[in-house]
Amino acid sequence: MELFNAGLDWYSLADKAIQGSKLSQKEGAAILEADDGELLPIMQAAYRVRHHFYGRKVKLNMIMNAKSGLCPEDCGYCSQSIVSTAPVSKYSMLDKESLLAGAREAVVRKAGTYCIVASGKGPTDRELDQVIEAVQEITSTLPLKICACLGILKEDQARRLAEAGVHRYNHNLNTSKSNYPSITTTHTYDQRIETVKIAQSHGMSPCSGVIIGMGETNEEIVEMAYALRELDADSIPVNFLNPIPGTPLEGTKRVSPIRALKVLALFRFICPSKEIRVAGGRELNLRSLQPLSLYAANSIFVGDYLTTEGQEVTTDHQMIEDLGFEIEICALSAV
Repeated sequence: MELFNAGLDWYSLADKAIQGSKLSQKEGAAILEADDGELLPIMQAAYRVRHHFYGRKVKLNMIMNAKSGLCPEDCGYCSQSIVSTAPVSKYSMLDKESLLAGAREAVVRKAGTYCIVASGKGPTDRELDQVIEAVQEITSTLPLKICACLGILKEDQARRLAEAGVHRYNHNLNTSKSNYPSITTTHTYDQRIETVKIAQSHGMSPCSGVIIGMGETNEEIVEMAYALRELDADSIPVNFLNPIPGTPLEGTKRVSPIRALKVLALFRFICPSKEIRVAGGRELNLRSLQPLSLYAANSIFVGDYLTTEGQEVTTDHQMIEDLGFEIEICALSAV
């Protein structure tokens, strides 16, 4: 990979990405395999792409864990799965008032997108009714973009969510197709692809991302980025595994901060115009290098995640201000 050790060559990749040209497999792998001394030139080139499409704005998202635990799936990374022994809260779908309270908190935190997330393989009709009732009131009273993440969807369920005012639907690919059977066996990679396409076909913006640190190779990480480019996902959360005790992946070595930054740069180069979000695990994996992540990514979650704590919201706001960036005030005017 000597060709890419000259620093300035990263700028040619940035120009290629801005022009809409697809990076080759070799070019993508080169980003991940580059000497650590190339990190700052890589991030500067990634920022060139990020700035072209998003300037200095940062999108904020907030998660509401609307239904916790009680999941029949066997996803190895998840503390809510049936195979997990992690001590997590377990409760059925929250009522409308609780979901509304979460939306109001999202506004306080300056989040433009409110993400309603529920454990389980897919929503029941009753759960869907509860979410729809809350979404209709939220969208009529608060300046928030609504993202739902309820599992595998049927056509009619997707139609109802879209008609209720859900702007975006999240269903992560999580890992590569070849690595998928080692992570979960209770559903398939193709089922996830199908759900993203169903949501998209009913007018909801597709949100789909990955979890880095589950034994995937560099080639598989590039494959994931290509898959999301092919899906035309508008929003791409890049999670870094938090190996929670009690899950099958407990004890897995965390991703190093430098590798995490290279991964974010890779996704920016391959999906240049999309919302790249530093998602779960950023605090534990990026650690003191968190601010650098926003030179490639243009979005973060604020507050807690599903079953783990996040960074203090005021700390995130301060980080953005210290970088000279600015929070996007209203997500409704953007994709």
